[in-house]
Amino acid sequence: MAKNEKIKAWIHAFRLRTLPLSLSGIILGTFLAASAGFFKTDIFILAISTTLFLQILSNLANDYGDFINGADNENRVGPQRAVQSGVISPREMKNMIIIFVILSFISGLALLFSAFQFQHIAKILFFLVLGIAAIIAALKYTAGKNPYGYKGLGDIFVFLFFGWVAVAGSYFLFSQQFEALILLPASAIGMFSTGVLNVNNMRDRETDKKVGKITIPVRLGEQNAKTYHLFLIAGAWLLSLLYILLCHKNLHAWIAVLALPPFIWHLKNIFSQKKINKIDPELKKLSLSTLFFAILFGLAILIS
Repeated sequence: MAKNEKIKAWIHAFRLRTLPLSLSGIILGTFLAASAGFFKTDIFILAISTTLFLQILSNLANDYGDFINGADNENRVGPQRAVQSGVISPREMKNMIIIFVILSFISGLALLFSAFQFQHIAKILFFLVLGIAAIIAALKYTAGKNPYGYKGLGDIFVFLFFGWVAVAGSYFLFSQQFEALILLPASAIGMFSTGVLNVNNMRDRETDKKVGKITIPVRLGEQNAKTYHLFLIAGAWLLSLLYILLCHKNLHAWIAVLALPPFIWHLKNIFSQKKINKIDPELKKLSLSTLFFAILFGLAILIS
C-alpha cells in the first residue's frame, strides 16, 4: 500500500471538518472571559490543543466502534470510514486511539498547571475528573461494551461537553469564577453542536436502525427529527439573545445577529430536502456556522 494512501486515510480518519465545531465552545468561552478582563495566551493555546486532541480521539474511537459494531458497512450513506475501507486495520486504529488518549491527558494536565499553578488542589481535582470523563466519553460513544451512542444518549453528552464544559469550563479556567448566566451562551453552543450530531444521525437513520443503533432520529422518525432539529437551532438563538438582553445593554452586542442568516438557510435546506440521506453537506455547513457564531457573538460581547 502506498504511503500517501495511508497518510490520506489517517487525515480522513481525523475528520478535519468536525474540528471547527469542537473549537467553537473554547473560542466563545475565551471571548466571554476576555470581555470580563481575564485572558492568558498559554491557557488559550492549551485549551485549544486539548480540545483538538479530544475531538480527534472521539473521531477515531467512533470510526473503530462503528466498524466493530457493524454500523459501518456496505450500506453506509455517509463518507466511507478508515477502518471500514480496509486501508487502516483495527489494530492500527486502536494504537492511534491510545496515542491520542495520552496526548489529551498530557495537554490537559499542562492546561490545569497553567490555570491553577497547583495552588488550588480542589479545583485541579475537579477539572482532572472532568478531563478523564471527557476522555471516557470520547471512547465510549460507539466503542466498548454498551456504547451510549447506540442508546440515543449522544445528544446529551454532546450538549454537556461541547456546550457547558467547553464554554463555562474555559471561562472558569481563565477567571476562576463561575457565572450562572454564562450557561445561556454555553447552552446555545451545546444545542448547535447537538444539531450537528442530529444531521449526522438523520442522514444515517436507516442504516443505524438496521444495526440496532437507536439514535434520536431512529426513535423519532424523519419528520419529528426535523422538528427536533428546529428546536435545537431556534432554541440556541433564543438563549443567545436572552443573554444579550440580560447582560449587555449596548447596541454593539446586537452585531451577533449577523450570524443568523446561515442558520436560517441551513434550516431551509433541512426541511426542503426530500431525500434525507442527501443532507450530508449540511453537517459541514452547520459546523462552520457554529464557529462563525462563536466568533461573531464573542466579538460583539467583547466590544459592547
